[in-house]
Amino acid sequence: MAAIRHSLQHEVFQPCDERLLTFVHVTKALKKKKSSFLCIAVTKESPYTVTIYQVKKTEKNIFKKKRNWPLNTLKIVDGKCASTDSNDFDLHFDKVFKWSATNPLERKTFIIVLWKQCVYYQEKPEFKNIPPEWITGDTVVPVEINVPNNGKLLNVFAITLLPKYHSYKPVEAGEVEDFQALTEKEEFDLVQLMEECGYAVSNAEAFMENLAKDLSILDGENVQSVLASEKRVSSLMDHLDVAINEVERVESQLNAYDDILCHKKLYRLFLNVIFLVVRKHFSLDFGLIAQKKNAVELELDSKHQAALTDADLTTPQGLRSAIEAGQALQAVMNAEIQPALVQLAAVQEQKKRFDKWKTKFSQIISRHLNNLFIHLGNDPGELSGTLSGDLSLPKHSSLHKELQSYAQLMHWMKAMDRKAYNALTKVYVTALGKLYERDIRFFLEEAKQHICSVVNTSREDLSMSGGATSKIKGSISGSSNSGSTSPSALLGVERDFWPDTDPQERFRYHKVFDRVLAQLGPVCLEEQRFAVSFFQLDILSPTTKNTQTTLDAGISNENFKSDETVAVPTHKIERQMNEEVRKMMGEIFGCIEPELINFTSHFEKIDSILVCLSHHVLSAQDAGSFLSKSFGPVLVQVKRSYDRFMQIQLQSILDCRGNRKSKCGILPFVANFEIFAKTAESVFKESDRRADLDKWYVKLVGAMFEAIPTIAMDHPKTPPEIIKMENFHHLFALLSQLKIAVLDAQRKEAKQKYNEALRAYVTRYFGRPLEKLNIFFEGVQTKVGQGVEKSEISYQMAFSKQELRKVIKEYPGKEVKRGLDHLYKKVEKHLCEEENLLQVVWRAMQEEFIQQYKYIADLVEKCYPGANVTLEFSIDDVLQYFSEIARSH
Repeated sequence: MAAIRHSLQHEVFQPCDERLLTFVHVTKALKKKKSSFLCIAVTKESPYTVTIYQVKKTEKNIFKKKRNWPLNTLKIVDGKCASTDSNDFDLHFDKVFKWSATNPLERKTFIIVLWKQCVYYQEKPEFKNIPPEWITGDTVVPVEINVPNNGKLLNVFAITLLPKYHSYKPVEAGEVEDFQALTEKEEFDLVQLMEECGYAVSNAEAFMENLAKDLSILDGENVQSVLASEKRVSSLMDHLDVAINEVERVESQLNAYDDILCHKKLYRLFLNVIFLVVRKHFSLDFGLIAQKKNAVELELDSKHQAALTDADLTTPQGLRSAIEAGQALQAVMNAEIQPALVQLAAVQEQKKRFDKWKTKFSQIISRHLNNLFIHLGNDPGELSGTLSGDLSLPKHSSLHKELQSYAQLMHWMKAMDRKAYNALTKVYVTALGKLYERDIRFFLEEAKQHICSVVNTSREDLSMSGGATSKIKGSISGSSNSGSTSPSALLGVERDFWPDTDPQERFRYHKVFDRVLAQLGPVCLEEQRFAVSFFQLDILSPTTKNTQTTLDAGISNENFKSDETVAVPTHKIERQMNEEVRKMMGEIFGCIEPELINFTSHFEKIDSILVCLSHHVLSAQDAGSFLSKSFGPVLVQVKRSYDRFMQIQLQSILDCRGNRKSKCGILPFVANFEIFAKTAESVFKESDRRADLDKWYVKLVGAMFEAIPTIAMDHPKTPPEIIKMENFHHLFALLSQLKIAVLDAQRKEAKQKYNEALRAYVTRYFGRPLEKLNIFFEGVQTKVGQGVEKSEISYQMAFSKQELRKVIKEYPGKEVKRGLDHLYKKVEKHLCEEENLLQVVWRAMQEEFIQQYKYIADLVEKCYPGANVTLEFSIDDVLQYFSEIARSH
């Protein structure tokens, strides 16, 4: 701390003629990583000004002032809490600044010094939530006086105590340099003393003698003052004697009161003994009454006893009697009994009878419900919807209705015999699991038939023999392989090699799969609601309240124990109940996940599945429900299959080599992308999975941009410029037509690459039809570059007028037209008919020829002025040549 204090004073405040009073290492309340120092500093010269600074250390390890606030702008100092262990405090200026000190001691020192400065300079900010001892007491203030002496300044620091000079308070740790100015009177007295003793520096002995003389005078006056106050001292001693006598009198009275209280304590002890004897006598009568009452409570009616041992659960009357008997047995077994009576032989014997009846009754219920569950598990279900030709999953509301009459017995089993209850639960789960597995498997097989337009087969036909089922599966599999998304329907494969597709198959598939998911939801939710109600899955323990659970889970052997409970948080109980529900539903509908995965992998229409399944998962009201959890893994599997499908499409683009036996034309993946994109747009329109398609759009088009130049360079028949020009033009037109937002950048890039390929082709194959003229004038340009004036070029032997005329004669109009006609045939041979770019290329070549013509004509006019030398054809002739050639073909 001392090193930091020295650094702050030396680097920050000393250059500004300020003195550091105290500082605290702080961080902002919401930004714990950014630390700084809050400092209180005062100017060294009058008028004195106290300022609060925020000082930060830069990256170069240098202290630098960041903010400052004058002391008179401080409004409130809030310590947040009156505890001395707190690190937080707020300073209210025009704005509230929240700070957190690194330790409580620095915070305490900072606040105390701040208060002292406010008191001395008569500033009145509000100090709240501050320990009272911090903001009370005397104030230590410094003074600095400059006394002239022989042309030098003598700095004298004195400590003045306010408000009383004799009550000096030691300076606290960290406040050694925390000085304040003297009052005006004290400063005047001290200055006068120093002026009278101005010779103290030059003549120290005389100064010492003067001080000793003054000291002797003060001692003498002090002795006289003591002698004058002798009468007052005598009076004070008299008062002290009176006070001592009064204290002795009060002490004697207190001793007398103490003796009286000792007798009262003995009397009170006697009364307590009598009370205990009477209480023991009457407790015997109370015990007999309680025993009789408990004996009545432990009795069970004879009709209930008969119902417990020989219950008939097949008739409504017998079922009602059994339910009433079970509830009566549960009531008497859970009756509250005093712990002292539990050891009585009668109570123990009655308890054994209750346990015997409970075991017998539990066996009857278990045997009946076990047989009932197994019987209902073989039930064919409701076939009305399926036999009528509609695609629907059978519901088992009749089964639930039949079991609902036994719900109270199942609740009794959960409360009284948890072992038997768990066994019955397993039997129910196994039986219903087989039932739903059969229904769902048949339902999905029927859904496959609807997709493939195969004639529906009845449930009985499907469940007859393995041969019949295998035939149906074979027909479905064959139809599936001819789907539009089979492995051969790839972007990089020629359209002629794609299998025949049914345009309505995708729509039919989407509709059927949506129907499948819509049918699974209600059936699962209905079964879940019944299971929660029938097995009391929404109650953690039937003998507990909402937020409590018994310490002992086994009720059968501990029914006569005290109701000792332990509090359990509500959210933990709800989470445990939800886990139990999902666990049971997962065992009953364990076939859903594998059957759906098999269904989705059987048909490789991954795009429709992804959209439908995502919609059902995202629209689920309870994201933590069993059905949502079941669809989740299937959705993940479908997403992976979708990515694999797109990866195969991407690889087919990279593996494509085009038609190498003749001219290339439009590459397969460029031509097929239109159908691919339109199909994808129709499937993913307004879907939550749009981002997945957009991601693959960018990858697929990016792969096309890489594959087109690669194929162009390797093709043996077609120039690479033609392949790039035609394919990028086709891709640009297609992207402009589709208007896919995510591919807007790729559309612009395709246009740019098309223009580059067009210019490259014109430059390469059009070349310079006036070759000799171009060579002649290249020589002219070389001479001009060497310093020969253009008007003097005709005097050069190689570039005379006669040489120019010879070259011009080699290019009559008929020869030029013949060369252009030959060039047109070559271009026509290179281009494919699909893109219809012949006229575009021909127009570009026309512009190139005119540009070369103007270049030659301009040089002739500048280098051979007045020579009457011109080409044998004009620009109009050139335009006519190009037009006639285009019309003739």
